[in-house]
Amino acid sequence: MFSDSPKRYAIYSIGASILTLALKFGAWAMTDSVGLLSDATESLVNLTAGVLALTAITIAMRPADDEHAYGHGKAEYFSSGIEGILIIIAAFAIGYAAISRFLSPQPLTNLGPGLILALLSSVVNYVVAKVMLKAAHRFDSITLEADARHLLTDVWTSIGLVAGLAIIIVMPEWKLLDPIIATLMAINIVFTGVSLLKRSVGGLMDDALPKKELQIIANAIRSYTNSDASFHGLRTRKSGSRRFIDFHLLVPGDMSVKASHDLCGLIEELIQSQLSRAEVTIHVEPLECESSYDGWKIGGTCAKKVKPLED
Repeated sequence: MFSDSPKRYAIYSIGASILTLALKFGAWAMTDSVGLLSDATESLVNLTAGVLALTAITIAMRPADDEHAYGHGKAEYFSSGIEGILIIIAAFAIGYAAISRFLSPQPLTNLGPGLILALLSSVVNYVVAKVMLKAAHRFDSITLEADARHLLTDVWTSIGLVAGLAIIIVMPEWKLLDPIIATLMAINIVFTGVSLLKRSVGGLMDDALPKKELQIIANAIRSYTNSDASFHGLRTRKSGSRRFIDFHLLVPGDMSVKASHDLCGLIEELIQSQLSRAEVTIHVEPLECESSYDGWKIGGTCAKKVKPLED
């Protein structure tokens, strides 16, 4: 139904969340461990995030239309932002449960079977997360990446939790270790949520592409220009998996329209061959004109000739 599309992997995440939810709540019911309860609570967040991811990806895949000329890619940033908020809320809930257990320590039961269930849930999350990370790279999807990294965070916290609780099996008098582990997990989860929020806000605020990608763009432009041509006013942003790039290309004033058009075509093709889903807009200006050197100004009257400047 979904073939090899981002939707397919979002559904994998939902399926994994439902399975791990059952395993983790089962582990908590068997042991009455607040640490395992915190782990199970995070799985509820995973499930909600998976549903949000599927919704966002469905919207982001819609083609551009009259009302959304640049497409719907930013829907992915809303999804990862909401996921970040949910993660932080879950962390505070875990912290509250941990404080309650500090004030009223409780003996733990059936830790062995409970920890086995928790480890099984970690295996499920690890396998699904690795598959999703590969898909996120292939489709350049921040939503899939956010969901996958959230699952991996769940894996490592679960393993740390199991290791800590295993000590209580040997030394039952260390029962306070249970709320201590839950508190550490809550702190770690907060950092994950804040990181997702920062990336989402960056996307919504049209942050420039990473320096590595900016260098790729600059190298591509320079490979087709020489001392007779220059560029400036480079602006970039990303919307979901789509990259938007625009800049001013300064060429000799006596270059024909066809020649400058062909030059732009070569530059565009080279950039698009190295950066997936890149949409390039190039504004051509005569390099002899003073107004051409205003990197943020499109057009202008060529009032007088000036000596060409460096990039």
